Amino acid sequence: MATFSRFGLAICLTVSWVSFSSAARPSDDYGIPQVAEINEQISVVWKDYGISPAPEAQDFEWVRRVYLDIIGRVPSVAELEEFQRDRGKDRKKNLVEKLLNDSAFTEEYARNWTTIWTNVLIGRNGGLDNNSQVSREGMQKYLRDSFARNKPYDQLVREVITSEGANAPGMPNFNGAVNFYMDKLAEDGVQATAKTAQIFLGVQVQCTQCHNHPFNSWKQDKFWELNAFFRQTRAQRDRGMEANNAMGMAMSLKNVDFRGESGNPSQAEIYYELRNGLIEVAYPTFIDGTNVNPNGMVSQVNRREELSKFVTDSKEMQEAIVNRIWGHFFGNGFTKPIDDMGPHNRASHPELLTYLGEEFRGASFNIKELIKWITLSQAYGLSSKITKGNEVDDPTIGESPKFSHFYLRQMDAEQLYESLIVATQAHKTRADYAEQERMKSMWMQQFTIAFGTDEGDEATTFNGTIPQALMMFNGDLIKEATSVKPGSFIATLAANGDDGKEAIRHLYMATVARRPTKNEMQAAGILVASHKGNTAAALQDVFWALLNSNEFILNH
Repeated sequence: MATFSRFGLAICLTVSWVSFSSAARPSDDYGIPQVAEINEQISVVWKDYGISPAPEAQDFEWVRRVYLDIIGRVPSVAELEEFQRDRGKDRKKNLVEKLLNDSAFTEEYARNWTTIWTNVLIGRNGGLDNNSQVSREGMQKYLRDSFARNKPYDQLVREVITSEGANAPGMPNFNGAVNFYMDKLAEDGVQATAKTAQIFLGVQVQCTQCHNHPFNSWKQDKFWELNAFFRQTRAQRDRGMEANNAMGMAMSLKNVDFRGESGNPSQAEIYYELRNGLIEVAYPTFIDGTNVNPNGMVSQVNRREELSKFVTDSKEMQEAIVNRIWGHFFGNGFTKPIDDMGPHNRASHPELLTYLGEEFRGASFNIKELIKWITLSQAYGLSSKITKGNEVDDPTIGESPKFSHFYLRQMDAEQLYESLIVATQAHKTRADYAEQERMKSMWMQQFTIAFGTDEGDEATTFNGTIPQALMMFNGDLIKEATSVKPGSFIATLAANGDDGKEAIRHLYMATVARRPTKNEMQAAGILVASHKGNTAAALQDVFWALLNSNEFILNH
């Protein structure tokens, strides 16, 4: 069937889709006080704005959502059916805890959060250039090991900020955490300063290296006082070890003595220039005004170790990570952007943000606990349906989010790839981890869009551009997924010998996590009949249409 007519088929076979939902029912906190508090504080805002929340999402809709957000892919048909068999009142809680804690999902959980944090720390293009100082493999290995062991977040932050060692696996003293800073130390560590504040403290300070911030309380002196913590840090190339980093340079990160710009190590100061040309002096001082001994000798003061203590003890860190994780699950954080927090950018739910930050610290920075609280909340379980009662809740027009309905969002490219693999059952014959990542990286490059800014920001999304659409319509992965060759997924379904109805139901479950409506079954039946007994060809068209539908590509 021609691509154009198949595109029409994609519309026809999912045209009846809207957000399926159940009648609203009283929120359940599962006996978890943090969930109860989230529900209470979110509902207070609904009352304040006269908002009626959307109905509860259908069970399979919620299951699909939680699989995508926790482990980065849609559920298989077998996993949907397993959830359906659990009729207990705690089945949602059981599923969340299974995805987080069952050893069967450890690798997928670690892979998903490794992908997320690799992109946060070094960007989606970090370590992919042959001249890069960053080892993407090294960064991923460190993060994968950390998430597989559920390393406390404060420990991860300390290890990254204080990291020393080699960047690539196979090198002596390998420490993948060094890759965060490896390419950020040029120009006296300006990028190291900006990214540490942005990612771990939720504060954007990059423009204050040259002038006071026009919108918040950050002044130029604060930037350079924070920058002073990085003046003992050096990256050096290990030319004899290049074979260990196939995609870039073999590098090591080290602490070295800093004698200050005047040559006096006991008062190892730095200088910076004001816009009026005057020169000022700065010593290592945290954002709350707490300073450390200015001695630049590492044996006396390890500045990055001191910085890591300040960061992990701070209110800013705990709220920054809560905001980031909340934003991952809802598509909107309490602030926009999620990493620009402060009095100039008031949080939509400041009391809830503070509460969750304190509870997260009280839970020993256990990321899985935070995920559980969020995914079991009433707001996360709502339908994406927009009604008269919640239509004012629209962050896309600049309104602060009220979380009265689930915000539709496109899958990340990585989620789309993993979901295609599972929907087509290719995951059952996957290669080893390294080969999986290589294949995904090749496919991902065709969906990556880098938006160049002064800060090197970038973003990746499946947003329906012509090249992306053509890749979905005609790309090798889709062709392989919808193949009718002997032994393929489609050929196996067609071999059941019935009229194709059960196979069509299976395809809907595998892709959009629901059974087809009566109208959709009628449309599919007409298609099957038009192929005059060639069930495999008919199923191929149905599957192609579903994989290219908005309902498959959206997280809803």
